[in-house]
Amino acid sequence: MRQEIEKKLNLDAIDIYGLSEVMGPGVSVECLEAKKGLHIFEDHFIPEIIHPNTGEVLPYGESGELVFTTITKEAFPLLRYRTRDITTLNPDPCICGRTLVRMDKVRGRSDDMLIIRGVNVFPSQIESVIMQTKGVEPHYQLIVDRKDNLDTLTVRVEINEKLFSDEVKKLQELENRISKDIKETLGVSAKVQLAEPKSIARSEGKAARVIDNRKI
Repeated sequence: MRQEIEKKLNLDAIDIYGLSEVMGPGVSVECLEAKKGLHIFEDHFIPEIIHPNTGEVLPYGESGELVFTTITKEAFPLLRYRTRDITTLNPDPCICGRTLVRMDKVRGRSDDMLIIRGVNVFPSQIESVIMQTKGVEPHYQLIVDRKDNLDTLTVRVEINEKLFSDEVKKLQELENRISKDIKETLGVSAKVQLAEPKSIARSEGKAARVIDNRKI
């Protein structure tokens, strides 16, 4: 998506991170020189990475939940605020010359993470596969079940109007291609079902992406 924006608008696009509870966009930002992680403004925020389940503080380079303590925020200071965002911290100086610790792009959230047959799966990872596939819409649904003590993942994806009238063989090939891409990206098998345009329910606010039918 970034590459498409940069190409069509002839500009450099950078990631800017923020949270309404901590501060709007401006907690961290990429540099134009490297675009390898977002520099956190440590004169205003103390970042930590913790294990999402135990709260244990993790060392640099370990993936976990991002936590912030505000230093200069007035009226609404925050101590070790859990963002629920999954990322890593890198303390190495950047080629741009800045020495602020850098956070990687957010991989997902600790509260929407699914564990499928021992593999951590974020809906955003599946969305990234779908966004790179021609002929489908950015509307999808993940259905998780448990059969014979094994987790199963079904991914329903809307196709566009143009592809809807295509022959069955081509649609099956598209299903197989998306399933293969998900397997290669996430390391977990998924059954892909193509859905008619506008057939996946929309909801106000955030879409209900996940239906977990497992009874654990």
